[in-house]
Amino acid sequence: MARRPIALVTAVVLLLEAPAIVGLNAIMARFVEAQSMSLDGLDPDRMVTGTWALGIGSGLALALCALVALLAGVRDRAPGRLGRGLLIGCAVVHGLLGAVAVGLIGWAAFAVLMTVVGLIVLTLVAYGKEPAAPEEAAVATA
Repeated sequence: MARRPIALVTAVVLLLEAPAIVGLNAIMARFVEAQSMSLDGLDPDRMVTGTWALGIGSGLALALCALVALLAGVRDRAPGRLGRGLLIGCAVVHGLLGAVAVGLIGWAAFAVLMTVVGLIVLTLVAYGKEPAAPEEAAVATA
């Protein structure tokens, strides 16, 4: 099966997405700062700081998920429990963002996010539990 290339492509896609998310949050922070916007009396400086923190945190999380997929592809072994949890969480977040993106941005953004979800899920499924060999199954039943 082509699980190694799938994991490596997933890692590259997530690694490319990490700086894009940081850049998007940087743009949003600049808008908030330039217009001195506030929500319900919140301090605009704190909103700028929060936007930067969210962007950097999201970028680091995506980079960590990319590292998990990269290690799975290089070692050709399934990620551990923590790694699988990170990839599952990343897939869930991408699915939720895809659902929101349809209404706010459009179908193209939805397609991109669902492609990333598909890559992550395919990586997880490709490195799933392998069935027992027929010889081992026959010995276990005897």
